[in-house]
Amino acid sequence: MDFLRTPDSRFERLLDYPFDPHYADVDGLRMHYVDEGPRDAHPILMLHGEPSWSYLYRHMIPICAAAGHRVIAPDLIGFGKSDKPTDMAAYSYQTHMDWLLSLLDQLELENITLVCQDWGSLLGLRLAAENPERFRAIVVGNGMLPTGDQKVPAAFQLWKNFAIYSPLFPIARIIDSGTFRKLGPDERRAYDAPFPNRKYKAGARAFPKLVPVTPEDPASDANRAAWKVLEQWDKPFLTTFSNGDPITRGGDTFMQERIPGAKGQPHQTLVGGHFLQEDSPVAFARAINDLLAALA
Repeated sequence: MDFLRTPDSRFERLLDYPFDPHYADVDGLRMHYVDEGPRDAHPILMLHGEPSWSYLYRHMIPICAAAGHRVIAPDLIGFGKSDKPTDMAAYSYQTHMDWLLSLLDQLELENITLVCQDWGSLLGLRLAAENPERFRAIVVGNGMLPTGDQKVPAAFQLWKNFAIYSPLFPIARIIDSGTFRKLGPDERRAYDAPFPNRKYKAGARAFPKLVPVTPEDPASDANRAAWKVLEQWDKPFLTTFSNGDPITRGGDTFMQERIPGAKGQPHQTLVGGHFLQEDSPVAFARAINDLLAALA
């Protein structure tokens, strides 16, 4: 598999990102992850989505680690400091699942609290459903697990076509458009850092076309099976959606009505756009800490 590795120099002196790098080999590719907090504590697994990387959680990681939790925030293959296959065909829903599961196995993670958003939810919710014995709680902000059985908004088809065919795919501008506040120049530089040129962006461009949008999608059966598990999930399940995300609006209510573990939880609606980690990081992190304090 042909892949690129972003030069380390691209990540020097990033604003508010002081974390030491850690790496795991997954199927011959190097996956980067942040690992903060006590190593013997129950882990919080923070999964980013499209087209961000672990930088998205930079304000939340220290808050959760300071509360005594081990926080692990990987960069999905194709993103951040992780290796980037150059062929869009190298990316599939299942390969992303396999890469993440390999990381969990190598780190021997158990009693995991999943924190996920966007594609982090498409991967994380299925990961938890397929390995329920390894997870103790789930927190979802602006995410969902689609099966292809629901109608897809026309705006999504436009987004998918843009990702696949547009000559330009400006990562930082895309993220900036999904926040209430405007990112500063140093933050935009950090989001662009993993992608020195267009050859590095195959993974980011591939994600939209991997979302199941028809019942016959290759991932649909596995996601339906995952939903059968989630509809019996009685461990804590918390939603922390934002009030300004047109992409996932209503998904919190949908999950609260179908997942037993969501009953009676202190669900929150946070202020922000699609990337609520940028708009309400402190409130998001505190919601996680409060949930876990109640489990102690």
